[in-house]
Amino acid sequence: MYSPQFKNMRIAYGFDEVALVPGEVTVNPEQADISFKIDSLTFDLPILAAAMDAVVDVPFAVRYGKLGGLAVLNLEGVQARYDNPEEMLVALSRAKDPEITSLLQKIYSKPIDPRLIGERIKAIKDTGARCAVSVTPANAKNFAPLAAEAGCDIFLVQSTVTTARHVSKSYRGLVFSELCQSVSIPVVVGNCVSYGAALEIMRNGVAAILVGVGPGAACTTREVLGVGVPQVTATMDCAAAREAFLKESGRYVSIITDGGIRNSGDMCKALASGADAVMLGSIFAQSEGAPGRGYNWGMATPHAALPRGTRIRVGTRGTLQQLLFGPSSVTDGSQNLVGALRTCMGVCGVVTIGDMHKVEMVIAPSIKTEGKLFQMAQQRG
Repeated sequence: MYSPQFKNMRIAYGFDEVALVPGEVTVNPEQADISFKIDSLTFDLPILAAAMDAVVDVPFAVRYGKLGGLAVLNLEGVQARYDNPEEMLVALSRAKDPEITSLLQKIYSKPIDPRLIGERIKAIKDTGARCAVSVTPANAKNFAPLAAEAGCDIFLVQSTVTTARHVSKSYRGLVFSELCQSVSIPVVVGNCVSYGAALEIMRNGVAAILVGVGPGAACTTREVLGVGVPQVTATMDCAAAREAFLKESGRYVSIITDGGIRNSGDMCKALASGADAVMLGSIFAQSEGAPGRGYNWGMATPHAALPRGTRIRVGTRGTLQQLLFGPSSVTDGSQNLVGALRTCMGVCGVVTIGDMHKVEMVIAPSIKTEGKLFQMAQQRG
C-alpha cells in the first residue's frame, strides 16, 4: 500500500560509522605538516582545548600554549566569577552525584566580575602564550572590548546552537558583522551543524566556525532537546559551506569540529571530513593538573532553569605531554594524539591538513567490530 511521506530524511553519520581509506602512496609521518590557521595566526597543533572550567584555567592555557596548541578560557565560568576559583573547583570535584547540579547552579549564580576578565587574560599573555576566550552571545558585545583591550588574541562566541539571524520580540540580537568590525582580533563563532547556517555566519566576517551540537561527553542537549547532527555529516556540511564561501569571496574560514571526539581515530576522521582542527574537552580533562581534578562538565551544565549537561568522571590518564606526544601506555587512542595523526596522514599519503580533506572515506558500520571478537569479549567482561 502506498503511504505518502510527510518528511524526507537523509542518513547522517557519526565517527563509528565511517572509516578512512589508505592512500596509494605512503608518506613518512615526520614529513606531515599538522599546523592550522585562524585568520593570520598559525598554530603548531590542530587541536584546541575546550572552553570548559574543568579543562582550561590560566596554568593549563599557559602549558598548552607552550606545547603549540590553543586553549580557550571560559569568561562566564568560575575564572571570571571568583578571585580564588580553585576553591570552587575543589568543591565541585568533591561533591556527591545527587547534589552536583544544584551546587553547579549555586556556584555559577555569582555575577561575573569584569575586573577578572582582564586579570585572567593578562596572566596568560604575560607568559608569552596566546590567549583565546569564550562567551555566550548574550555577553559578547559587552565582553569583547574588554577582552581585546586586555590583549586577547582570539574571541569565541559559543552557544548550544548559533545562527546569523535571531528572532526576538524583546531585544535586538547580536549581529556578528558588527561584532567582527568592533574588535581588531579574529572572532570565532559556534556552534552550528548545517550548510545554510554555516554559510550565513561566514558571510558576517568570522574567522572560524565551531561545528557540533550535543556530541560532547558531558553534554545532554541531544537528550533534553532532541537536537543534533552526527559529527561526520555536520562537519562535511559545514566544510561544503566553507568551500562555497571561498569560491564566493576568496576568503578561507577555518572549520573546527567541536565535541564527540573520544580518541585519535575520531580526530583523524573529523579532519578527513573537512575540519581544519578539532576542539577537545574530556580528553584534556583527563590530563594531570587539569582544573576538574578527574571530572568534566559542560558550559550549559549550570543553567539555572534547564541544565543541558552533567558532571562526568573522566579520571586522570597521563600528563598533557603524554596525551599529546606519548609515549602511550594504553591502546585505545587516548594518548599520543599527535603521533596517531601523523601516522594516519602517512598511511593515507598526505602531507597537510588540507590534503586530509581529500582522503577517501567509506561508510563502514562494522569498522570497530569486524574481527574484534576477543576485544569485544574483554570489554563485556
